[in-house]
Amino acid sequence: MTLSATAASPALKPLPKKERVAYILNRLQELYPEQPIPLDHKDPYTLLVAVLLSAQCTDERVNQVTPALFALADNPFDMARQSVDDIRAIIRPCGLSPQKSKAIQRLSEILVERYNGVVPQDMDALEELPGVGHKTASVVMSQAFGVPAFPVDTHIHRLAQRWGLTNGKNVTQTEKDLKRLFPRDSWNALHLQIIYYGREYCSARGCDGTVCEICRHCYPNRRAAKKTKKA
Repeated sequence: MTLSATAASPALKPLPKKERVAYILNRLQELYPEQPIPLDHKDPYTLLVAVLLSAQCTDERVNQVTPALFALADNPFDMARQSVDDIRAIIRPCGLSPQKSKAIQRLSEILVERYNGVVPQDMDALEELPGVGHKTASVVMSQAFGVPAFPVDTHIHRLAQRWGLTNGKNVTQTEKDLKRLFPRDSWNALHLQIIYYGREYCSARGCDGTVCEICRHCYPNRRAAKKTKKA
């Protein structure tokens, strides 16, 4: 996709935050009116496992690994019966395989023991599962169940800082700021739209806060790279 440049403001002043928020929301909707989920899955359980695997791993790599994993077991009952070693042998390319394989096997046991094999539609219950942090639980709540959530990873954290939407030093504060700024009914789509835009136009190396359309439109007078506070 070729993205046309947006003319800088003659005054070369940053847009006020309210205007930045409206512009970002509208522009991302124009660019990404549909938001396909990047991780291949067929139900809440396979999505949960795929998101767990995506920690410190690309979605592309996860999608290469999950067909073999789900051929082995694609539900909690079957996965709970697998050995950690067999799971690990398949998911090794995703990295952190010792921890992830144990988490997948044990969370599957818990889903069988406590929830009759059904992934709970509850944030607190999800976060109690092994290997499932707040971000993973948020993704499952938003993408599997349609519950408004705003999962924030390091990429969204970086763009939110470049666009002046947060001064947060961590993803927890950034999530709070984004939820405060954007309408609740936009959260699920916007989370994916920001990820898509970041990958395509505003990556860590491809833009430093002065290159892509949204960065230049929001901060036309910015000349130095925008340093991101670590998540």
